[in-house]
Amino acid sequence: MNNQEVARILNALADGLEVQGENLYKVLAYRKAATSVHDLGRDINDVARAGELRTIQGVGEAIAQKLESLLATGSFDLWDRVQREVPAGVLEILHIPDVGPRRAKLLWEHGVTSPAELAEAARQGKLRALPGMGEKIEARILANIELVARRPDRIPLGVALPLAEELLDVLRHVKGVRRVEAGGSLRRRQATIGDIDLLVASADAAPVMDAFVAFPQVAAVIARGPTKCAVQLHNGRQVDLRVLPPAQWGTLLQYFTGSKEHGIHLREFALSKGLSLSDNSFKVVKTGREIFVAEEEDVYARLGLPWIPPELREDRGEIEAAQAGELPDLVELHDLKGDLQMHTVFSDGKATVAEMADGAVRRKLKYIAITDHSQSLGVAGGMSPERLAEQRVEIEAVNARLGAKLRVLAGVEVEILKDGTLDYPDELLAGLDLVIASLHTGLRQPREQVTRRMVSAIRNLHVDIIAHPTGRLLPDRDPADLDMDAVLTAAAETGTIMEINADWHRLDLDDVYVRRAIELGVRLEISTDAHRADGIGDLGYGVSMARRGWATAEAIVNTLPLSRFLKSMKGGRHAQRVIL
Repeated sequence: MNNQEVARILNALADGLEVQGENLYKVLAYRKAATSVHDLGRDINDVARAGELRTIQGVGEAIAQKLESLLATGSFDLWDRVQREVPAGVLEILHIPDVGPRRAKLLWEHGVTSPAELAEAARQGKLRALPGMGEKIEARILANIELVARRPDRIPLGVALPLAEELLDVLRHVKGVRRVEAGGSLRRRQATIGDIDLLVASADAAPVMDAFVAFPQVAAVIARGPTKCAVQLHNGRQVDLRVLPPAQWGTLLQYFTGSKEHGIHLREFALSKGLSLSDNSFKVVKTGREIFVAEEEDVYARLGLPWIPPELREDRGEIEAAQAGELPDLVELHDLKGDLQMHTVFSDGKATVAEMADGAVRRKLKYIAITDHSQSLGVAGGMSPERLAEQRVEIEAVNARLGAKLRVLAGVEVEILKDGTLDYPDELLAGLDLVIASLHTGLRQPREQVTRRMVSAIRNLHVDIIAHPTGRLLPDRDPADLDMDAVLTAAAETGTIMEINADWHRLDLDDVYVRRAIELGVRLEISTDAHRADGIGDLGYGVSMARRGWATAEAIVNTLPLSRFLKSMKGGRHAQRVIL
């Protein structure tokens, strides 16, 4: 039994207990243990044999005993009991969005014990008659069943990238290794990743292969050849390794970065110049002479093209732009001077205003905006107007302490209500340095209605920024069914800034909409939506999404110095403010 299987059983146990109405803290304890086991860098069997199960975060005496039994026998008493009492299909129902434990239990009590039965009951209109359901909930559940069925098995960038970097750091120190890099969709910084591709330049592949298969994270070797290897990690992810000599690094890196469509287009372009391009080399078509290329930049240069940044390699016109000398000078992380959305203990954040400000100073930012939630978002501890005034006093104290090191702007993330109005009156918003508006509720409203809400907020004079515009969460929640062209057109007309949310659970705006926003002349900004001081370090994920959307530094407003940023604000309401 590997880490993935153990984590799956612990999560299923937590699901079963939650459906049965078990104590929430007990449920959360099993979920925490499941996460720790899933992310464990070692084989849990080795940990158990070493008597170190209790060193796993979230695993105390009681859970450790259950894990010992699970690893030795394949089960334990509590898991056996839950499996007897709760049908397996009910646990599957629990994971369909808009169901949850209470509705799963209700459905079970009314004879619905599998997703198939749930779908059939919804199609027949039987759910709407159940307590607390109704026609709208029934329609949403049916739509979500179809969504889950077609959801790809991909993981967020923020999970895949740290894992790949951890593995590459080990390979980097293997004797003879000259260069290492992640390839594929990870190097292109797609929002979600399938398998992880690792690339290594070394004259001797054997030591690299030996080190790779010996990783503690490796559960099984799927395939191994002289220069290629594929393994499965304990968390169930597949990782592929490719090794070539340093003289062939350029073609290796280019080929395995992709995308498939970019690669096909580039190889066709190479053929038009009498060259055949592969991961190993160029070949002159007429003579068969092989040309090795050590630098990726030289792969493009040999074709008469400038180097194309990996984030652009999706065959969306980047090769044509390279031919015309019109590739954008993409925004870089060091271009950002501010972070315009973050949360503190005044709503659902985990740090104080001072702690967030000090974290920003460490990141060498020049300004931040504190934007805690407004009053109607009770689930996130939304602030009353009185609480907002208290926070303003704290912000002023932090500004006095930090002086020229950092400017903290007093802002808010105001909820766009279901009728399109805002959660605070205009006169309150007018007194803030920065106003962000966002949707957290009613995301499943019909297209026309949810679009009308968003456009209404965009047209409010006091709204400077729209946060995480589509409301998606990766990989579990689809974006709201917005008419994005209407939304972006309204933003262009009013000067409202659209956020590229750097939280890797969101990465919203998506790259496609980033590019469309730039085409329409919409101003953009990149913010972390951080709830802890270390979350400010996630700005790079947002930069990646901006780069994939062809964004330059000029397209991103928080690359501006503070004085110029404030003078450019919507409606010119800060135009006369002097920033010291």
